[in-house]
Amino acid sequence: MVNTTKIHPKNTEKEARHKQETEHDGFYRQIIKSFDVQCRKAGKNLDWLYANLHPSFFITMKEEPSAITSLAMYLHDVPNQHKVILADQEKKYIVARQDIPGSLYETLNELKEQDISYAELIHSYSPIPGSDRDLEIQKYEFERKSHEEIAGAKKAVIPGRIKTRITSFMKTLYPSFDFREFDRILGLIWHNNEKYVRISPLDWIARLMWVFQQGIKHDGLFVDVERPVSLSRHSESIRLFFSVGNPPQKGFMTQVSEVFQRLNIGVRSSYSLNISTGVHPYFLGIFYVLPHGTDLLDTGSDLFLKLKKELYNTQILSTSRTTYVNFVANRIMTGEEASLSNAFIAFCHTSLAHNEPDRFALDRIKSAFYSDPDMTLRLINTFRQKFDPDIKDRDDAYNESEKNILKAVQGYNTGHKYLDEIRKTIFRTSLLMIRHTLKTNFFVPEKHALAFRLDPCYLEEIGEEFTSDLPPGTPFRVTFFFSRYSVGYHIGFSDIARGGWRTVICTTHDEYTTNINTLFREVFVLAHTQHLKNKDIYEGGSKLTVVVDAEGCDSPASVRQRLNKVQFGINNSFLDIFVTKNGTAKNRNVVDYYGDDEAIELGPDENMHDDMIEYIAKQSVKRGYILGIGIMSSKRAGINHKEYGVTSRGVIKFAEIAMKELGIQTDQDSFTVKITGGTNGDVAGNGLRLLLERSPRAKILSIVAGTGALYDPEGADRNALSELILKHDVVDFDPEALHPGGFILFRKERRRDGLRELYRKISRTGTE
Repeated sequence: MVNTTKIHPKNTEKEARHKQETEHDGFYRQIIKSFDVQCRKAGKNLDWLYANLHPSFFITMKEEPSAITSLAMYLHDVPNQHKVILADQEKKYIVARQDIPGSLYETLNELKEQDISYAELIHSYSPIPGSDRDLEIQKYEFERKSHEEIAGAKKAVIPGRIKTRITSFMKTLYPSFDFREFDRILGLIWHNNEKYVRISPLDWIARLMWVFQQGIKHDGLFVDVERPVSLSRHSESIRLFFSVGNPPQKGFMTQVSEVFQRLNIGVRSSYSLNISTGVHPYFLGIFYVLPHGTDLLDTGSDLFLKLKKELYNTQILSTSRTTYVNFVANRIMTGEEASLSNAFIAFCHTSLAHNEPDRFALDRIKSAFYSDPDMTLRLINTFRQKFDPDIKDRDDAYNESEKNILKAVQGYNTGHKYLDEIRKTIFRTSLLMIRHTLKTNFFVPEKHALAFRLDPCYLEEIGEEFTSDLPPGTPFRVTFFFSRYSVGYHIGFSDIARGGWRTVICTTHDEYTTNINTLFREVFVLAHTQHLKNKDIYEGGSKLTVVVDAEGCDSPASVRQRLNKVQFGINNSFLDIFVTKNGTAKNRNVVDYYGDDEAIELGPDENMHDDMIEYIAKQSVKRGYILGIGIMSSKRAGINHKEYGVTSRGVIKFAEIAMKELGIQTDQDSFTVKITGGTNGDVAGNGLRLLLERSPRAKILSIVAGTGALYDPEGADRNALSELILKHDVVDFDPEALHPGGFILFRKERRRDGLRELYRKISRTGTE
């Protein structure tokens, strides 16, 4: 007989709930137990942190107790995790991880689109408990002050205790510091990051002030090393200073980190600031480094010279270029070699494309070098044999190298006949550049741009098919400039020559490509025209035009910042090769095959602002150029072209005479004008001013400038136009002053509609 028990549904539910509650209570108790264990571990971990991290870490982190708490709680998890994030906020990022090769670079690469204001790195003295690797902590802040904030800041009020202690440290550490600049420099750092000055060890502040002053003294680039004074468990680390004026912004610290990694130099700790001077940014970095190999990193050592060159080269080599991504990152080329290959590309493109833009498009030129790194390296080696100042018997070495590379170019054959012929021409043009360069600053370490002074007879060898679009005549000199964001030429038609410096700013890829295609022809034609204009004076004609790639600059301030960087770099590279002593380049790193002084006078042209005019003149005196302040016209000490409208007066006078011959009295009759040039520019701006003053019945129908265009079928309102002259762009014209049918087109305000790019336009359609 089988017994059966009837189970009541309510009893079943009750038992299930009881079981669930019991399991829940058990899980809860398990969590509490784990929490207790974790807390006990955290206490031990905190003791370990205090024993194994430099005391400065707890000083700079004293406002981050939650981050230190998290670090103590999860220290034992660091070896098992890729990284442990201690803070991830809008203006702050702190991460702990194991010290492994490339860890710093990896983090910075993730943050490369962020504007880092402060960065700090520290390693533990010994491995993490339970691991064979040290602890690495990285801290980043993203609170940069704008240039406007710094420029408009009042005098800093800094506690006397802080100033006194920093002064004491400075006198001890760097007695050569120019104390006349003490208050200004400390005030600048205070305005940029007051919290940092308040909480950091004050000897750190003293060192940052010193490295900033050294950066200024060394024209925006400074690298030096010293051994730490105080002894500690990482006393063998070497203190390295690095400061850069107006550095590249996005990804710059990533690039610096990659240099250390590529040269097998470990960064044990570091602290760095990105500050604003009120005009442009400045990078101030102090790194405690240790070579992984046997090489020494003392001043004058081979490793130090390599490091210095590579750090300086970050100002010229863009990390977005294929040469960097494919060749430098993969250790096929050094950073300097990649910069030179980029200069080869730019020279070949600008030399060949102005008459054959399709056949020698920029992408095709790049492809020739990218697809054959061996040929590129052979060209670089040939260049090195000719210009490396440390090579003995350069002439013999160069002649042998050139003979071999010429044979390789002539026999270039990949089985693709059409491409092979194009690439032969490209490589032959590179060889012409090397052969006819008379001096270059490539081997000057402290450079912001590259300069190559060429014998213009290369134009005869390059072939008529590439010069038939140029005016007849051979220049006296051609100088080619290349930088991270620009390409330019200076062409002069006599030994002593003068002409303006024009800078073309391109904010889109298409605009840059268009301008770079015709750059050489434009400079040649303008210099040739200037030479004809100067026929009655002792100075021949010349022209310097630089095309700037400003794509990605998201504000007028960032465009101006890039413009300053380019002009600063081009000017100093110019002085690198043209400052002479007894007729030979003064800088020992410039091998000079020309061997004579060259008096070249510049003048302001498009996008040359007054502060840069004054800087160029002062820098010429500082570096000892033969013309001194005479290098640049329109200074405060001379006749300002823009203020007096020197060029415009000639243009308007010519127009008045020509129109009189046609029976038009410009001071009485009605006539229409269409003008190309900005209302705030030298020539067009003053030309418009003179037209408004002298021709009361002139109708300005259209104005086309770099920022946009204005059209008015009845002529632009004279009062509204007067408000812009020499002060504002044409796009600042008051729309209310337009007549029916008139419009303003904004070239820099655009959006995409599918494949179309649309520009903002304001039209006047009514009659009111």
